[in-house]
Amino acid sequence: MNYLVQLKLASRPANPQEGKAFIEQMILPTLELCKKLESEKKIVAGGPVSGSIGLSLIVSANSAEELDGIITGLPVWPLMETTVTPLGTFDVRAQAVRARLEPMKAQGGAQ
Repeated sequence: MNYLVQLKLASRPANPQEGKAFIEQMILPTLELCKKLESEKKIVAGGPVSGSIGLSLIVSANSAEELDGIITGLPVWPLMETTVTPLGTFDVRAQAVRARLEPMKAQGGAQ
């Protein structure tokens, strides 16, 4: 299953010293890990968000536990506000919509 994972920095470093440590210890290792996860097809799309300190990723995981491990394994994760949205498929949604359409047709509501 695919998930939209959005991570946004909760608070910025307070001074240049913290900023340097943040980049060296959090940002660069996170970007390297994301490249590795992308090569392993665990991150199937996405990347850094322009104009902010954040990531938007489409993550492929077989379970909630696997997804949790991927997200919490990112070095920057403890400093981020994270939202996860499970993504369905277009085929499954089309089937659900068709199932709703049939009773409407039977009642004469769709022409």
